[in-house]
Amino acid sequence: MVPLTRLLQFHSRRISPAPPLPPLWFWGITRRIISCSADCRGRIEAIHICSYIHGLAAHGVHYLHRPGPTLQDLGFMILPELGKERGYISETLFTFIFLTFVLWTFHPFILQTKRFYTVLIWRRVLAFLCASQFLRIITFYATQLPGPNYHCRKGSPLARLPPPQNAAEIFLINFPKGVIYGCGDLIFSSHMIFTLVFVITYQKYGSIRFCKMLAWCIAIAQSLLIISSRKHYSVDVVVAWYTVNLVVFFVDKKLTELPDRSVGSTSVLPVSAKDKDTKLKEENTRLLNGNSMDSADRRPRTQMNGKQIENESHVDSETVKS
Repeated sequence: MVPLTRLLQFHSRRISPAPPLPPLWFWGITRRIISCSADCRGRIEAIHICSYIHGLAAHGVHYLHRPGPTLQDLGFMILPELGKERGYISETLFTFIFLTFVLWTFHPFILQTKRFYTVLIWRRVLAFLCASQFLRIITFYATQLPGPNYHCRKGSPLARLPPPQNAAEIFLINFPKGVIYGCGDLIFSSHMIFTLVFVITYQKYGSIRFCKMLAWCIAIAQSLLIISSRKHYSVDVVVAWYTVNLVVFFVDKKLTELPDRSVGSTSVLPVSAKDKDTKLKEENTRLLNGNSMDSADRRPRTQMNGKQIENESHVDSETVKS
């Protein structure tokens, strides 16, 4: 007979160990991504359509662009010109701003500290971006200025586009060359739209004060670099600063408030401003009527008319004044 130990060794060689199961956080992230894609599919498609319309409008205004002498600009007089070979500096800083904001919004999937929902943050951010880009389309079609960028100046082969031969040249936008070397879409700066929306969002939902101050300093540096690179006039940057802030202010009032995911919070779903006002009115009404805000509180309440109301039995008893 074969010994029992020999049989166990034989079966241990034949049977391979089962592969380790993915950790729990992996399944949590996968479930959230699937639910997000199912719930937000309509909103994501709407955002894609808005982005395409903005790119189509920027490409269309390039056909209307007429190169000419650079306009007199106070920012060009004050700030030194970086030159064509140093134009990458502002783009590098913008890439840093974009990537750091994206990483910050997705940190609830990785870190233990969870103060907001990533999906709800991006829903607000994309709403701010769409509204700002819609206003931008109106402004740069209203008035076309001669582009200050090097490829938009007189004598550059990219300053003007030949008339389109077919509709495909317009609707395909000549990506990515048509996006990088566009002209005419000046007022107001698209880079500043993204930068300010990201900074304002972190100012409201971020938790580190030093990072908030640093973000505003980076936004100011980005503004100066855009002007020094001669990619925009000063008016394009200035208009972006107050327009984006106003857009965020008014659009944010129309959106639902984000729930707090910190420890001890009982909020599960965002509360709209209308529901919040209704709740406050109900609480004020209860206070004026002498009732407690908590329905479980059944203690008697003494009113100014000398009557004592019992909430449970609704019996009035006259008080005797000495």
